[in-house]
Amino acid sequence: MQDLLTALALVLVIEGILPFVKPAKWRAIVVLVAQQSDSAIRKIGLISMLLGLVSVILIRAY
Repeated sequence: MQDLLTALALVLVIEGILPFVKPAKWRAIVVLVAQQSDSAIRKIGLISMLLGLVSVILIRAY
């Protein structure tokens, strides 16, 4: 459980870097994503989850 909470905390840190450092760029990215279709956003989410899963598997294996 501690690993899961640590991972979630790290996600928050990483997610907060761009809005903190470059708020205008972050806003432009959010607008761009908002203009995408639901299916495109789902594909991006699926790819992101799969890359994350593969990364966790590889990190834990070695």
